[in-house]
Amino acid sequence: MKKILKYILFALGGVVLLLAAAVTYILLTFDPNAYKPQIIKAVKDSKQRDLKLEGDIKLALFPSIGVSLSKISLSEHKSEREFAVVDTARVSVKLLPLLSKHVVVDEVALNGVKVTLIKHKDGTLNIDDLVASGAAPEEKKAAEPAKPAAAAAPVAFDISAVSVDKTTLSYSDEGSGAKYSVQDLHVKTGRIANGVPSKAELSVTIKGNQPKVDLIAQFKGTVTFDLEKKKYRVEGMDFQAKGNAAGISNLNLAASGDAGADLAAQQFDVKKFAVNVSGAQDKNTFEAALSLPGMESNAKTFKISDLSLDAAMKQPEQAFKVKLNTPVEGNLESQQFDLPRLKLALNATGDKLPNKSVSSELGGAVRLDLKKQALAVKLEGGLLQSQIKADASVNSFEHPAIRFKADIDQFDADLYLPKKAEGAAPAQEKGKAAEPEQPFDLSGLRSLDIDGSLTLGALKVVNIKASKLRVDVKAKGGQVSVPLSLNLYDGSARLNASINAAPATPVFAVNGNLTGVNAGPLAKDAANLDIIEGKGNIALNLATQGNRVSLLKKGLNGTAGVNLGEGAIKGVNLQKLVQGIQSLGKNTKMETMGLSKDEKTVFSEFHANFKVTNGVAHNDDLSIKAPTLHVTGNGDIDIGNDSLNYTTKVTFSKTEGGGSGTLPVYLSGPFTDLKIKVDYAALIAGVAKQKIEAKKEEVKSKVQEETKAKAKEELKKGLKGLFK
Repeated sequence: MKKILKYILFALGGVVLLLAAAVTYILLTFDPNAYKPQIIKAVKDSKQRDLKLEGDIKLALFPSIGVSLSKISLSEHKSEREFAVVDTARVSVKLLPLLSKHVVVDEVALNGVKVTLIKHKDGTLNIDDLVASGAAPEEKKAAEPAKPAAAAAPVAFDISAVSVDKTTLSYSDEGSGAKYSVQDLHVKTGRIANGVPSKAELSVTIKGNQPKVDLIAQFKGTVTFDLEKKKYRVEGMDFQAKGNAAGISNLNLAASGDAGADLAAQQFDVKKFAVNVSGAQDKNTFEAALSLPGMESNAKTFKISDLSLDAAMKQPEQAFKVKLNTPVEGNLESQQFDLPRLKLALNATGDKLPNKSVSSELGGAVRLDLKKQALAVKLEGGLLQSQIKADASVNSFEHPAIRFKADIDQFDADLYLPKKAEGAAPAQEKGKAAEPEQPFDLSGLRSLDIDGSLTLGALKVVNIKASKLRVDVKAKGGQVSVPLSLNLYDGSARLNASINAAPATPVFAVNGNLTGVNAGPLAKDAANLDIIEGKGNIALNLATQGNRVSLLKKGLNGTAGVNLGEGAIKGVNLQKLVQGIQSLGKNTKMETMGLSKDEKTVFSEFHANFKVTNGVAHNDDLSIKAPTLHVTGNGDIDIGNDSLNYTTKVTFSKTEGGGSGTLPVYLSGPFTDLKIKVDYAALIAGVAKQKIEAKKEEVKSKVQEETKAKAKEELKKGLKGLFK
């Protein structure tokens, strides 16, 4: 037995020596470089491309089968233009494991690879000839086996390392002009085999022009996979990207965490996943951090225990911070996704904000159904400086139908509107044109489909204050209808407002009544016109069109009516003006004065109707009743230019001599600097005319009496002579 074993060992040794001698002989005698012309010709004949093999081809057969190449280039199809270049390439496979169909690759190494991919204007690629099948359909059919071969045993593989250095891949689109490139590609791995954790690292520079991209990216991590069991995992991922992309400069992106997939069981998981990103766009900077502590999922559902997002944005005049926390649940089969306990916090700072800071905290829930194209949102909490409770839904994302109901305790819109300059506008700098008024764009209303209601406890907008506001909004096809009811200035209002955004120039309309409203504070807050006191009713039926506030004011048309009870006209005391007429000199003609905050004319009734045409409200029937006075008037209020041109006639009784007088009073100028002109000359002339007329009547009466008496005497004398 020992002799047999001895002979076997000698035989095996001899075989090994024989194989070693054969390999040595082949390596010493076989020259693969001698076949270069045949290889080059074969490529030329089959692909019509020029292959250049300037470096030596080196072979190794034991203990690994390997080949090394250098200075390789391949031309474009039917062209001498260079398509691909390789400085060096090495591949080696261990020989003995191949006998058991186990591929063990010692090394895969590429260095200095350059490949240019081109998409021509006709849509073809410069690699179409390389990827196209060479066999004709008939040949393929003939080559098909009559019976399927028995399934071969799976070939396992094991790669000791992969190395790629100084590699550039370029792409250009001749039609669009887009160009992209992957430069300085570096890849390095450890052992790659089923179930074996392998450390991997990658770095690359990415450049492009549509959009502009200039990024340096790096990846490090441990990769594990099992092709037979279809399991894949990445642990300790560290991804970073820096540069410029899509208009964002100083971009910094970092991602880390663990992720795994079991495709056979259709299960996925993510642990300790985090993304941080920052950058700048023009003068604005931003940064955001996304945290995902854990996610579990399968083929149908996934669940995230706590998704956290922190984002910040800085602009030249203000800054924003947003923080969002929520669990997330999803069903991939039904395509439903839920954020059942959403928490949203917002903080904004800036000199133009109320108290230079605004904070909001909201809680609620969100449901998204992609199959039904439906979104439902419930929110409650603080928004800006208000407390809000809202339900909203959206159906059909292509043509959204929005339904909502919202309750808000109070809202001051003026805190967020541009502030008006106090006092007169500053003089325009010499040579510098005035900044044009910016138009507003309502084209977005044309696609809206909205039906909802809003209630507000208190509202302030353009300095007008209201409470117990109820607004119903209906919008479709650019037609927006807004019936509303509210309390304001000790009264109430029932109005119907509408917007028609379908035409190029939007049209606005409002009609309704204000009942028991305190007109003084309303005029002061709405138009900064502090000239009236009194409570009463106001009727409106107005329409306008335009895409700027100034155009809306100048385009007003319609009617308005004012009926007030006891009140006063502020700024002038007509009774005092009347009382002073006794001391007027005969040469007094016209006196101009401004409004006085200490003077006013008390009245018991105020009635006026206006017809508004192109922003000018004209009135002919002013009637103001006051003790010993009656005021009538007519004129224009130019709403478009914030000015007034109005004539009143103050009629009073108990003038000297017991008659009455009419004092013309003219109001004119801008609202901010109204002037009053009192025409005493007309008053004096009127009173003098009354006196003359009275004197005429007196003389006429006296003459008539004297004539009558004389006639009587003459009559008596005649009668006396008759009866003698």
